[in-house]
Amino acid sequence: MAIQREPGQKGINWSNIAVGAIMNMVTTLGQPLEVLKTQMAANRSQTMLQATKAVWARGGIAGMYQGLIPWAWIEASTKGGVLLFTASEIETAGVGMGVSPATAGLLGGMAGGVAQAYATMGFTTCMKTVEITRHKEAAVGVERSTFQVFMDIYRREGIKGINKGVNAVAVRQCTNWGSRMGFARLAETSIRNVRGKGEKDSLGAMDKILASSIGGALATWNQPIEVVRVEMQSMAKATANANRPAKLTILNTLGFIYKENGIKGLYRGVTPRIGLGIWQTICMVSFADYVKAWVKKS
Repeated sequence: MAIQREPGQKGINWSNIAVGAIMNMVTTLGQPLEVLKTQMAANRSQTMLQATKAVWARGGIAGMYQGLIPWAWIEASTKGGVLLFTASEIETAGVGMGVSPATAGLLGGMAGGVAQAYATMGFTTCMKTVEITRHKEAAVGVERSTFQVFMDIYRREGIKGINKGVNAVAVRQCTNWGSRMGFARLAETSIRNVRGKGEKDSLGAMDKILASSIGGALATWNQPIEVVRVEMQSMAKATANANRPAKLTILNTLGFIYKENGIKGLYRGVTPRIGLGIWQTICMVSFADYVKAWVKKS
């Protein structure tokens, strides 16, 4: 069930921006799964074991946290604030109008996902992908720093180049958080029914974690969008495939990956993403509900 406004509370709850920023910073503890997911999506012939070895070879444990500082922290704090603020306002308004918690969660998550993509994620996701791509180039003898890659793209393509693939990111985030929050709220409702609890009865911590885990795992159905996003933002010219479209769109990139790697290629990296999705949903739904309730009481 969505967190309700406290009696007497009116207007917009701006504190959710800070709550979202803090809670999404916590999700960066799952950065190794993020790196593995991106590695497998960018190198679709690799198994999870091969991807793990490749990442580990780039610097051991430091390689597993590649891109964390500062890009993942900057991305996490900004997109977390936008996500939770937008989603909470829409979710609370939806429930107030009589919409079911699952539908309200779906709508809130979708809107929050789109808002965070266009407001913050074009640049920060680009920089994280630059880190992965830079090491991919190094494997074939091309040595460039992160900012050399970034400035090369900026000089050649301008702001559009920096935000390349942002539409795919928006589709991914819309389906990501719509699914995660929608499925999590639906699971909460189902658990309440099994427990014999009413809609306004609170769930225990383990029940909420279970509901968020279900939501996070089921939300990975959209993994092809993530693989498309990584391919669209890939900047490795030295490793470019001759069959790769010169001007990428979501649809022709999807077609290219399918022709090159089949349906398995479109779901490459889904295993670490399931773990990542579960962790992020627990943080941004279950734990965030508790933090929002605590802030309201303070």
